[in-house]
Amino acid sequence: MRILIVKLSSLGDVVHTMPAVQDIRLALPHAQIDWVVERGFAPLVRRCEGVARVIECDLRRWRKAPLQASTRAEWRAFKAVLQAEAYDAVIDLQGLSKSALVAWLARLAPSGKRYAMANQTEGSGYEAPTRWVADVAITLPAHIHAVQRGRLLCAQVFGYEVPDSEVFGLVAQHSLAQEATETIAIENPSVGKSKIHSSTNPPCIALVHGTSRADKEWPLDHWVTLGTRLQAAGYTLALLHGTDAEQQRSEALAAQLPGAVVWPRLGLDALTDALATCAGVIGVDSGLSHIAVALDLPHVQLYNFDTAWRTGPINRTRQRSVFAQPAPSVDAVWQAWLGVSA
Repeated sequence: MRILIVKLSSLGDVVHTMPAVQDIRLALPHAQIDWVVERGFAPLVRRCEGVARVIECDLRRWRKAPLQASTRAEWRAFKAVLQAEAYDAVIDLQGLSKSALVAWLARLAPSGKRYAMANQTEGSGYEAPTRWVADVAITLPAHIHAVQRGRLLCAQVFGYEVPDSEVFGLVAQHSLAQEATETIAIENPSVGKSKIHSSTNPPCIALVHGTSRADKEWPLDHWVTLGTRLQAAGYTLALLHGTDAEQQRSEALAAQLPGAVVWPRLGLDALTDALATCAGVIGVDSGLSHIAVALDLPHVQLYNFDTAWRTGPINRTRQRSVFAQPAPSVDAVWQAWLGVSA
């Protein structure tokens, strides 16, 4: 059986789809599972166990210049790769017009079918074309976690029960982690590799303060207070960033937390490998925090909104979410960290 997963973006959503792939592998061990994803997230999908073929697209970029000759050429090349295989099941796990278009373009085997969600779930985006394109549209509970939504849809498609255990199958390549930490050490020569590897003493905690939404950020003074406590407890600190603004924030934090290491901007694959060497991660609701969950690292995820039920770690002993308004207190985050790191 050949199965095509359509989940294009964004980073957190891509990570949340990985357990559905592992469920399919368990139920259908001989199936070939391919995945269509935005190019920027393809390095992460290649680390997902059981994905045979990663089909990259650039819909975000193509939409900005749809009439350019280069866009048309890349679009034709994408369709050729997409339609190189005929699929027994094409599953749109995104529920948007763009994913419906990709599902519609995919080539079906003679008895193949397209599957999608029949309804919007609470807090998620949804657009009607996803069910118009589908041969089978499946109704899901309105109140459901983002991970469980994909798992339940796939279970309904193939007729199995959702397993009790939640496995992401995200594999860090530890042989490449050395290269990633060497890159970090080059950018921070005064620190050295010995303070970057968590296997040495002291262990390293990554602080994920960056997010695409300003209203999800945790106050800077809270990060300083928490970082000071972590350093007093014997940890070194890694400060991550993905944009110029986040880099400035990392540098501002490092100025108040002597010895903290501002990591360079790494590719998604190298960043995953480097994160896997850490002793834990504390971060806001962001894609990198979800990677920490997928890697099964000790992790505390911070929420200024009551949405942890939908995107935060669930039923996991090594990861916890902390919610409060206007923001979680340092004490609450510290107690949660003590719980997951014990």
